[in-house]
Amino acid sequence: MQITSVNVRKVEKEGSHMKGLASVLIDDAFAVHDIRIIEGENGLFIAMPSRKTATGYRDIAHPINSDVRKQFEDAIFEEYNKAA
Repeated sequence: MQITSVNVRKVEKEGSHMKGLASVLIDDAFAVHDIRIIEGENGLFIAMPSRKTATGYRDIAHPINSDVRKQFEDAIFEEYNKAA
């Protein structure tokens, strides 16, 4: 799997922990939109797209293992730091 494109849009909303939204293109063939970039107590982290259910929220798409999650984080944070 190769992340071939990342698009980040910074969000500046007073009082919000969300700092941006990302879209990731995988192998020039599959796109994942609405990945949230969140400021937590220990720094930035990503939250995958999710849907509200009767019992809370459920991820719609997500990495299956920590290596793939790290690939997503590294690519998204790199573009986040470049974004104006």
